[in-house]
Amino acid sequence: MDSAPRVSDGPTSAELGGPGVAAALKRAFLATRPKFFTASVLPVLVGTAWAGAAEHAFNGRTLILALVATVLAQAATNVYNDVSDDLNGTDPANTGHIYPYTGGSRFIQNGVLSRAQMFRLAVVLAVLTLAFGGWLTLLRGSGVLMLGLVGVALGLFYSHPAVQLSGRGSGELACAIGLGALPVAGAAWLQAGQVAPGVWLLATIVSVWVCLILLINEIPDNVADAAAGKRTLAVRLGEGGTRALYRALTLLALTAGVLLLLRRDVAVWTGLPMLLLAVAGFKAAAGISLEPVRRAQLTRSIEMTLAIHAVGCLLLVTAVLLR
Repeated sequence: MDSAPRVSDGPTSAELGGPGVAAALKRAFLATRPKFFTASVLPVLVGTAWAGAAEHAFNGRTLILALVATVLAQAATNVYNDVSDDLNGTDPANTGHIYPYTGGSRFIQNGVLSRAQMFRLAVVLAVLTLAFGGWLTLLRGSGVLMLGLVGVALGLFYSHPAVQLSGRGSGELACAIGLGALPVAGAAWLQAGQVAPGVWLLATIVSVWVCLILLINEIPDNVADAAAGKRTLAVRLGEGGTRALYRALTLLALTAGVLLLLRRDVAVWTGLPMLLLAVAGFKAAAGISLEPVRRAQLTRSIEMTLAIHAVGCLLLVTAVLLR
């Protein structure tokens, strides 16, 4: 039987405090939760790989700007989500989080940065996102502006108290679009000027994997979210429903992978690793539990879900380039 691991409360002001610009920049950087930037970087690489292999279109400057803009958008969303979850009481009351995967950065709760400082940081990051989006607009046309506005809006509405998609059972879909479909299809369009059917299949797979990360990460926060009125899908569906949805989405990703194979959009050898990723997904789903004694197993399932996304995206990049 698994024993419940000790709950980590994240970094403290004693660890990250100190005067000077360097210390302030370090705090600001870590507040964005940079360990999870792979969620925005890898989808851009998937879309760019398609454009290069299938459309023979690649521009290095466009790729770099797309990566920077997407990472900044995710960073702004992460920080603003911390502000929102502190306001609504979710994070302060969350004693069941599994740091660093759930429960936010804990910067506000631990006194590393105040809520006001985090809000200002989120605004700065959002402005920088729009600035790099504007640069891309000058290079690639007004369509970039629309992509950027949709991305920023999804990040804002995910957490903003007036809308709070994260608490209405639609935050998971918003995250899937913002960190899945949008960067994959957007990156392909930025490079090639079009979005082929194969890109949408790739976007579906990546969107599912991103959604699974959020879905399983909601489980440890379930009690605190429910108490604060933040009705995520995990709160609405409970343990069994969340597990069933995780499995259904895993099958959806596998189905999209099979369609890619049938269309010959990816290398033929892709089938076996895609199947293995689906098997890993079912194994991860088995670890979804609200029982404290199974917290160690849940932690492993969260880590496995993160690995499925990372390894899976790299697989797609390779499979597209070597098709």
